[in-house]
Amino acid sequence: MYEKDGEKYFIVDGHLHFWDASPSNWVPGAEQYAKGWIECFHAYQSLGPKETHWPLDKFQKYTEADFERDVFEDGHVDVGIFQSTYLNGWYTDGFNTARKNAALAAKHPGRLITNGRWDPREGEAGLRQLEEDAKRYALKGVKLYTAEWYKGSRGWTLKQPEARPFLDKCVELGIKNIHVHKGPTIWPLDKDAFDVADVDYAATTYPELNFIVEHVGLPRIEDFCFMATQEPNVYAGLAVVLGGLMHARPRFFAKVMGELLFWVGEDKILFGSDYAIWEPKWQIEGFVDWDYPDDEFSDYPAVTTDTKKKILGLNAARLYGLEVPAGLGLREQAATR
Repeated sequence: MYEKDGEKYFIVDGHLHFWDASPSNWVPGAEQYAKGWIECFHAYQSLGPKETHWPLDKFQKYTEADFERDVFEDGHVDVGIFQSTYLNGWYTDGFNTARKNAALAAKHPGRLITNGRWDPREGEAGLRQLEEDAKRYALKGVKLYTAEWYKGSRGWTLKQPEARPFLDKCVELGIKNIHVHKGPTIWPLDKDAFDVADVDYAATTYPELNFIVEHVGLPRIEDFCFMATQEPNVYAGLAVVLGGLMHARPRFFAKVMGELLFWVGEDKILFGSDYAIWEPKWQIEGFVDWDYPDDEFSDYPAVTTDTKKKILGLNAARLYGLEVPAGLGLREQAATR
């Protein structure tokens, strides 16, 4: 819980990782990709405040104690959601797996949610694994990485016929929250494999599922906004928007937030720190203090305390069925009681 000027905020961090990208986990023969991937991630960290930058060796493999301090003790996070990303072609034991995430989540009951993943290129074996993971981890969501390399393939889309059985299985299993990485690329992945167009197709086809577009399609912000405004089940995940822009590009950040608030609306935007690229503390504190810098942005919707409460936690709590503690809801609701 974060409190500022008498206002209390229920914080749900919708985009967390607990990864191992250390050299001991690099797949023999794929070292250049494993190394390049984590060094590209590390370069993104430089977009945050200087005092939050980590040395590369710590960034490659941080500890449980680092996570607990940065997320819970200093980071104000009440509930966090792990977004699992495997990258088995480059990392021997996976980059950020549901198994490892769930092991850490078990040490913090009620405070961490583990999301799974699937890849349609894995076929029947992948469907069986999704069923097993859903039972083992009580999955409420999955993270999809459409640009991941797999056996010579350098990406896939939600429009492919092979994706349909997996989306059908999510409906069957009650996995309603489909988080899709659609944002800045990380070397050596292909930028075009993160295009947002396939989300439009899937969201229309599966209205019973929620599609959370992680990183809001950057750099394709206009494409995402115009698509998300017509699809009631498409949501904006703010990971990278806050961490990558709020400090380093404040005016561009104001434009992106303004576009999201105008087209998508404050009820469909979810906070995510993208830890451990960036720590949640400065992002949450900065966003609570944030407003448009000047009148140039006056044609965008106003940002109220309730706007920030929704984005920082209440919207994600609704999607994941989380109970919001008394006193941490909206100001408007409190005033009518």
